[in-house]
Amino acid sequence: MSVRKRVWTTQSGETREAYVVQYSIAELDKRNKRKRVIKTFDRKKEADAFHAQVRVDLGKGTHVPASKSPTVEVAGRNWIDACVDLERTTVDGYEQHLRDHINPYLGSLKLSALTVGLVRDWQDKLRKGVPAPGQDMSGQRSADMVKRVTGTLGSVLSDAQERGHVGQNVVRSLRANRKRGKERKAERRAKGRLKVGVDIPAPDEIDAILKAADGRWKPFLLVAIRCGLRASELRGLRWQDVDVKKGELHVHQRADAYNEIGPPKSEAGERTVPVPPTTLNALREWKLVCPKQKSTGRLHYVFPNGEGNVEAHANIITRGLIPSLTKAGVTGSKLDEDDKPVLTAKYTGLHSLRHFFASWCINRKVDGGLELPLKVVSERLGHSNIAITADLYGHLFPRADDSAELAAAEGQFG
Repeated sequence: MSVRKRVWTTQSGETREAYVVQYSIAELDKRNKRKRVIKTFDRKKEADAFHAQVRVDLGKGTHVPASKSPTVEVAGRNWIDACVDLERTTVDGYEQHLRDHINPYLGSLKLSALTVGLVRDWQDKLRKGVPAPGQDMSGQRSADMVKRVTGTLGSVLSDAQERGHVGQNVVRSLRANRKRGKERKAERRAKGRLKVGVDIPAPDEIDAILKAADGRWKPFLLVAIRCGLRASELRGLRWQDVDVKKGELHVHQRADAYNEIGPPKSEAGERTVPVPPTTLNALREWKLVCPKQKSTGRLHYVFPNGEGNVEAHANIITRGLIPSLTKAGVTGSKLDEDDKPVLTAKYTGLHSLRHFFASWCINRKVDGGLELPLKVVSERLGHSNIAITADLYGHLFPRADDSAELAAAEGQFG
């Protein structure tokens, strides 16, 4: 392996010079054969840097010559093909990252040409909304979107590294991936905690929603609020999973965005949740009029559509949640296309009801809550890790200095 200077004269008589790095690598498909690789640079500094890096990579067995390196777009397709075990909605999200945010900017680059500097420049363009080559316009991406698509690019490079298509994963070398504790805390502060009345419906708002709800939406909202199931779990819930005698329901499956039935989100998602008496009575009454599956003539899903099959998530939001909140007066306002305020539901996602369930489990009994320990709350929610519950809802747990017991205890030492 060497670096040498090459000097030559052009047809016009002009003297040119370049620096050539020459080395050889073993070919994987031919035994006992080595292939010579030559790379040319205009400056000696660049040639020396490349020479030093190649020596290190060859020693580690991670070097991949440019001729063997696929483009980012090809590597992305290889990675997507390997995601066969993931949920369809997850794969769709990854494909959207590649199609809209990665390939337009980096797709034609070979993996071997990717550097930390190029990735940082790509991130800056996404944040600022700089159009990709060939595009006339582009919108600014949020910090969260940039973080997510960078993670997707890192996964693409990891897959390519395992296939022997690239020597290193430059995304792992980004400074943003090595944030210190103070920086991570500042990021969490900027994101903000879940707030009652903003992200979590207040108890009086929940009471108003349940009073306003009628028809098939009454039992649905009761289960969502008092059992804390995810929207996908509510849509996949079967009558055989509801134990009326024991007053509990069992989460064994969920319905995805395409109405396809699959296992819960995680292993912990398969769980048993107690059902309060009022909610249980509402389910008993609903079962008498619940639509049966036309294909079997039997009751199957607890909250189905008119034909007894999985109800679409969009229908639940537009026909059930938003009308119930509007009727209950749990509303806010937003600006329309003419910048005029229009009335809208204050909470537009079912996850807000799951947030309320968590807060209800956490709150003290004197405040109308269940006052459950963190581990039990995590199990009721079906979180895969107790740390998820602590990060999301830890600030809602009563603190000792907020309780009347502390004042009483202080008086004992007066």
